[in-house]
Amino acid sequence: MESGSMKTPLVNNDQEEARTSSSITSGLLLSTSVAVTGSFVYGCAMSYSSPAQSKIMEELGLSVADYSFFTSVMTLGGMITAAFSGKIAAIIGRRQTMWISDVFCIVGWLAVAFAHDKMLLNIGRGFLGFGVGLISYVVPVYIAEITPKAFRGGFSFSNQLLQSFGISLMFFTGNFFHWRTLALLSAIPCGIQMICLFFIPESPRWLAMYGRERELEITLKRLRGENGDILEEAAEIRETVETSRRESRSGLRDLFNMKNAHPLIIGLGLMLLQQFCGSSAISAYAARIFDTAGFPSDIGTSILAVILVPQSIIVMFAVDRCGRRPLLMSSSIGLCICSFFIGLSYYLQKHGDFQQFCSPMLIVGLVGYVLSFGIGLGGLPWVIMSEVFPVNVKITAGSLVTVSNWFFSWIIIFSFNFMMQWSAFGTYFIFAGVSLMSFIFVWTLVPETKGRTLEDIQQSLGQLS
Repeated sequence: MESGSMKTPLVNNDQEEARTSSSITSGLLLSTSVAVTGSFVYGCAMSYSSPAQSKIMEELGLSVADYSFFTSVMTLGGMITAAFSGKIAAIIGRRQTMWISDVFCIVGWLAVAFAHDKMLLNIGRGFLGFGVGLISYVVPVYIAEITPKAFRGGFSFSNQLLQSFGISLMFFTGNFFHWRTLALLSAIPCGIQMICLFFIPESPRWLAMYGRERELEITLKRLRGENGDILEEAAEIRETVETSRRESRSGLRDLFNMKNAHPLIIGLGLMLLQQFCGSSAISAYAARIFDTAGFPSDIGTSILAVILVPQSIIVMFAVDRCGRRPLLMSSSIGLCICSFFIGLSYYLQKHGDFQQFCSPMLIVGLVGYVLSFGIGLGGLPWVIMSEVFPVNVKITAGSLVTVSNWFFSWIIIFSFNFMMQWSAFGTYFIFAGVSLMSFIFVWTLVPETKGRTLEDIQQSLGQLS
């Protein structure tokens, strides 16, 4: 059950989102930039295990099972804090939650950097999980709550952009730095964000929930500029907060009823498919994947690093123009085709056929996979999750879906090395099949949300359930 006097939805109803002022101001850009520094840290943490794998296993004498646990323990830590992230952000605020996440991450990076046995290594990785578990919830929340409706999709996708930047930087710099140095360098953005958080405002909706009226108006003026119609927007926020307080609060049991069935299937389904298409394994073990295919891992990961950020920038501007469904379906088909070709390259390599095509097919497949994932399944499930749940279950639903994503990620990251030992080509053929299922899932169940009010989206889903 949900408890506590103050609650907040992941993104509030569109009565609150309908802006008369929809300009992009310096205050909005600064606040978003500081928030998505956390997304950058998330990307670094997720992909750190890829360039560090061979040296850590060699220097600390870890087995494949030991390293699989080290890589996946971050997701276990993420599950723990993600389960409480909604309530934490509602009680202490979005900025404070991001600040706490930075503390966890700094402790985690330092523990990894100075680890001399697998126990401290795993403890550090677990603390990183605590930090990024909070990040995965609070950053999209904060961005959605400070952004005008007209730019909601693009600004929300900046979360994915900075994750991609973190992954890219880790892939590239991992070729030049020792794994201990890499961990120490990765702690720096956490410290920068901790300082910068003092210079950005709290979420206007959180301020309204606690009746901090003067701060609410000051914050809106900073975010919308001197010419923004903050009085109208402040009135809309207050009205929605009051409506939210009058709504009956629903817990986990109430989430599983027919009215919420369709949104819940969409939220959980997209998170499951996002992970079971193999995305987390690619981020966590990219260097190892290239090595097993006989392709130089430093060249392969550098190629991936070069393409990640530009494609995320393109998608950030396309998401509010092309729509969610076309991007998700295109992403799924691309993942299916690319996973099949990666699997085929491993199959040919194993059977000694067409050896000259194996490495080119692998690199093209992996590049295509990363591009395909980035245009849809990478960030859009989080955007859609923030749009489909009714206000009275959003905290519960948001936490459940976030925890589920971490759990699905743990399954893939922990089992991937064992799956590759079983059958490298079989592993990617399974990923191809899941990607095809993703296309069918989006085509049949996921509505288009571009340009629609949150109220309209949620009402239509409730009628279909």
